[in-house]
Amino acid sequence: MDLLTQGLLGASTAQAGAKRGEFRIASITGLIAGLLPDLDTLIRSQDNPLLVLEYHRHFTHSFIFIPVGALLVSAMIWLINRKKYPFKSLYWYSLLGICLAGILDACTSYGTSLLWPISNDKIAWNLIAIVDPIFSLVLLIPLIIGLKKRSHIFTRTGLTLALMYLLLAWGQSQRAEEIAMNLIADRSHSTIKKIIKPTMGNIVLWKSIYIHDEKIYTDAIRVGMFGSNKIYTGNSLPLLNSQGDNPFVDDNQAGRDFLRFAEISDHWLGVHPSRPDMAGDVRYTMLPISTEPLWGVNLEIIDQEKHLEVITNRRFTPFMRQQFINMLLGRNLEQ
Repeated sequence: MDLLTQGLLGASTAQAGAKRGEFRIASITGLIAGLLPDLDTLIRSQDNPLLVLEYHRHFTHSFIFIPVGALLVSAMIWLINRKKYPFKSLYWYSLLGICLAGILDACTSYGTSLLWPISNDKIAWNLIAIVDPIFSLVLLIPLIIGLKKRSHIFTRTGLTLALMYLLLAWGQSQRAEEIAMNLIADRSHSTIKKIIKPTMGNIVLWKSIYIHDEKIYTDAIRVGMFGSNKIYTGNSLPLLNSQGDNPFVDDNQAGRDFLRFAEISDHWLGVHPSRPDMAGDVRYTMLPISTEPLWGVNLEIIDQEKHLEVITNRRFTPFMRQQFINMLLGRNLEQ
């Protein structure tokens, strides 16, 4: 999730377990602990652009890091407030604040290494978007009231409502998957690899993406809360095979980086429809019907002994914005 929501969840869980008279320090400690795992974005190198993609949501988001991260946060705060708060209490609040950070990220579609070092697989339950204002507000409002009233009931209620929202999102995802499977069957397509993921800021409009006959297909599915489902037919493009379609020599740096990016992208690779210089992760696009990836690697390089450049495509025009709103509200798309 976004940093704000991670911090809110950490503050809420810590406040929900706070002692009387320690609501404020518990919330602050939980907030910092909830944000700590995302410091992995600092693991980057100008000379090796793929490094930040490899280590985002990696070991700092794993279950094994939870007690370590809690120790780091509690030690830092104890050094500042050691005369006022016992280390044991600070560690408890840190533990509460960080314990759900990785799980919350796994509820999104990017993928999180929860089981590192046992497994490097990225777990993604595809329930909510990285930014979801409703989910954030469900945590924020009870947190503020709980601080003012110095009562556990508000934050515990907020956490319960947040869980109920995730369960609602799961139900929406199941409905979207059923619609997507029917769509695939109607096309007489077969696939062993597919994803149903929410679009930005809501659990109504979903992106369906699957592979059939070496092509990637994308569609948008609107799942109304009270019916009124609608399918928006998307686009397709050829799948890039990381081995057979590697444009570089495997044993040089560019070739190795291409294989690294294929692994990071879980092999959802395609060449940008209007940018032949960009091979990107087609799971992530501005519009759910689009096959234009948000990020990728530059295929047009001169020195193949250097690391591949990561390039982004975050163009979001007023027309695209209106198309997104139309799909979200179940309207017909503009031509």
